[in-house]
Amino acid sequence: MPDRPVVLGHVSGLFGVKGWIKVYSYTRPAANLIEYEDWLIGRQDAWRPFRVIDAREQGKTLIAQIAPGDESPLADRDAAAALIDFEIAVERDQLPEPEPGEYYWFDLVGLDVVNRDGTELGRVKAMMETGANDVLVLQGDRERLVPFVVGEIIDEVDLKAGRIVADWDPEF
Repeated sequence: MPDRPVVLGHVSGLFGVKGWIKVYSYTRPAANLIEYEDWLIGRQDAWRPFRVIDAREQGKTLIAQIAPGDESPLADRDAAAALIDFEIAVERDQLPEPEPGEYYWFDLVGLDVVNRDGTELGRVKAMMETGANDVLVLQGDRERLVPFVVGEIIDEVDLKAGRIVADWDPEF
């Protein structure tokens, strides 16, 4: 959904006593999340704007000092603790446009997948990273795993039509 915030991580804990938070990033590389100056923190349709005052990698963790809206930064550990387990999102228009033939995973989730004959294989319910390539996790008459290899297995991705065409045998 184009107007819905894009979740890129979540608040995973606290850092120190001055209101800093630990952040778990879903981006690759993880530090990409702290490049955004404006975050939305919340859940589902209840988002609150925050400004990133300072952020950095701290070992294998990301930490950030944030401020709600135009207010002062979170003052202490208790204020930051109220945000633990909340999601961190950005507005869709903050993201760079993907290169041709590249797609954001969140754009693929929910698309219908058919093979070249038009046989329905299922709907993308999730994406999975395997190391070799990304994989579409399809929900349909049964769960299917289809490698997301554009040009070899994936013939077409039509985001407007909500459909992916794959060279895939429905028996697999």
